[in-house]
Amino acid sequence: MAAVAPVVDAEYLKEIEKARRDLRAIISREHCAPIMLRLAWHDAGTYDAKAKTGGPNGSIRNEKELNHDANKGLKIAIDLCEPVKARHPKITYADLYQLAGVVAVEVTGGPTIDFVPGRKDSMDSPEEGRLPDANKGPSHLREVFFRMGLSDKDIVVLSGAHTLGRAHPERSGFEGPWTKNPLKFDNSYFVELLKGESEGLLKLPTDKVLVEDPKFRPYVELYKQDEEAFFADYAASHKKLSELGFTPPSSGVKAKAFAILAQTAVGVAVATAVVLLSFFYEVHKKV
Repeated sequence: MAAVAPVVDAEYLKEIEKARRDLRAIISREHCAPIMLRLAWHDAGTYDAKAKTGGPNGSIRNEKELNHDANKGLKIAIDLCEPVKARHPKITYADLYQLAGVVAVEVTGGPTIDFVPGRKDSMDSPEEGRLPDANKGPSHLREVFFRMGLSDKDIVVLSGAHTLGRAHPERSGFEGPWTKNPLKFDNSYFVELLKGESEGLLKLPTDKVLVEDPKFRPYVELYKQDEEAFFADYAASHKKLSELGFTPPSSGVKAKAFAILAQTAVGVAVATAVVLLSFFYEVHKKV
């Protein structure tokens, strides 16, 4: 059965704002911003730009996909979202999970990310293996992110979200936070990357390649020096990730408006032609 897009009308937008407030309260109370952000990323990060499959469609709630190795522990975030979904049933899971990621960044002091609702829900899960493997190098990162339609810049700036949270051995095989304050969204991930090894802080193989790769490193250096540049670029890349394979309703509304205008214009032209022909016919009769 094909997924149906929600009707994004005034009522739907009101529900989105109410859900946003509920998510703020939950994330603040439970200190769960990192796992909410991970939920949003992992739902979106399966997108394949060529096949037009995967992406932010809520399919991560499917038990089959939730049991993928890369998604270990994410049932916690899905369960935290359920009371919000119950209070706002009109909202799709796809929108809810991406909204949770946006709110997680904002609540922890990060940039405001433009959120456009209207994503379709799906229970069609992609095959396992589309998400990044932390043990691999730059060619793997590029393969994964380029498949989504993202760039080197997107890879580095989105990696900066590791400023939030910590790795858990039962989920990833790694342990520890990336930064000294794992509940504050700032540019300290890049600061720590360029310090080299720091006692008690984590550096995954996929973190280290950002410094070692000559195309990645300039972005790391920029974001270490300029937090505002990091915030601006992060907001843009996060929005891009959250909308992979998704056409915002505004585009459809514009297209519909143009279609109506075009139909109206054609109608007016036809009516005008009929009037003119009738006029000439009457004149010809009188002559």
